[in-house]
Amino acid sequence: MLRDKLTEAVKLALKAKDSRRVSTIRLILAAIKDREICKRTAEGDKTVSDAEIIEILSKMVKQRRESIKAYEEGGRLELAEQERDETVIIQEFLPRQMDEAEVEAAVQAAIAEVEAKGLKDIGKVMAVLKGQYAGTMDFAMASKKVKALLG
Repeated sequence: MLRDKLTEAVKLALKAKDSRRVSTIRLILAAIKDREICKRTAEGDKTVSDAEIIEILSKMVKQRRESIKAYEEGGRLELAEQERDETVIIQEFLPRQMDEAEVEAAVQAAIAEVEAKGLKDIGKVMAVLKGQYAGTMDFAMASKKVKALLG
């Protein structure tokens, strides 16, 4: 289970005295714990699945990429570098991301699957992609490719 892998990784980082890695993994574990608390109050079931952990990690990577851009525009290069380091650590726990050619092929297959004809079908295509490639596809890239192919 992914949570066990994270717990083991924080132990190894503590032994190695890698403070950046320890703090980043602790942030991940805190986000998972927060999701459990929300689920407990909403649904009564507090277990968080690996798919939900991947969703949390993907969101964390996206947030950091946005922060990197903002820090670079603001001239805060040391903070941008810190966010980059955290992004690398978080990505270690995500499944391998699809490259551009793989995304292109998946988009074309999804367009054919739903028989998309124009821009009004973008939602259908993206729904298929999100269902099949959650956690492994950059959906911003996929969205651009869908628009380019259907537009």
